Amino acid sequence: MDLVLNYADSCVLTPYVYPSTWPEENPFRQLISLFIITNLGGLAIYFLFGTLSYYFIFDHSLKKHPQFLENQVTREIKYSVKSLPWISVPTVAIFFAEVRGYSRLYDNIEDSPYGWFGVIFSMLSFLFFTDMCIYWIHRFLHHKLVYKRLHKPHHLWKVPTPFASHAFHPVDGFLQSIPYHIYPFLFPLHKVTYLGLYIFVNVWTISIHDGDYRVPDVLKQIINGAAHHTDHHLYFDYNYGQYFTLWDKIGGSFKNPTSFEGMGPHDYLKRLKESELSSMRNGCGDEKIPSRDSLKNK
Repeated sequence: MDLVLNYADSCVLTPYVYPSTWPEENPFRQLISLFIITNLGGLAIYFLFGTLSYYFIFDHSLKKHPQFLENQVTREIKYSVKSLPWISVPTVAIFFAEVRGYSRLYDNIEDSPYGWFGVIFSMLSFLFFTDMCIYWIHRFLHHKLVYKRLHKPHHLWKVPTPFASHAFHPVDGFLQSIPYHIYPFLFPLHKVTYLGLYIFVNVWTISIHDGDYRVPDVLKQIINGAAHHTDHHLYFDYNYGQYFTLWDKIGGSFKNPTSFEGMGPHDYLKRLKESELSSMRNGCGDEKIPSRDSLKNK
């Protein structure tokens, strides 16, 4: 994060915001700057990629699903905007430790003990390490002693949109971000690589809420995508993973996505429409719309 802080200092904060008598290395100034940068950066990523995903990827027909809430998109955005500043408070403390040199982040490829191979390997190990940790943290958040207090707000959205991606209780949001932050304190990681991975994980979080369930056949049993995560929202006790299905399979919580079996939200809407058309053709306009379970069995 010191790369972003240094850039902000040199281009904006030092010449235009802070008095010249306040040195850039002052701890209190760094904390204030990191809080501003973290919040502005988080909101920028959330709104930029969330909006692009919502308008160009998310299937708006899902808004007709019976479990899609009234004013859901507005509520998702409001909840996210309220939560992000609180999530950033402990996050800034960790970024501050990075800036003060307590992490194992390094500046140059030459500083890696294994050169470019070390950089590439660290990217892969970052994904597998964080996926493992988030799986267990996420599963812990579903425990009955903490679920109602922390994780339940995120499960308000049974059929989520990209804007639900950051709609967490602040403690929930921070707990699930801890693996990203502790990795560079445990393992060497290039600073630019870390910044890129940090952006990537936020974009990935948006993508698994985008309602686009298409995955190449060869990756369907490996990647934990939007299809898997939507079923997590709908059925609760399955698919806790972040990127991969590995830990769900190890932990016995893997569920093959219903959308891969022709029983997902899109399929439900299709059957619902067919049922309505059939009722209209048969002159049974007052006939009750079939329940979700009855449609599943058709």
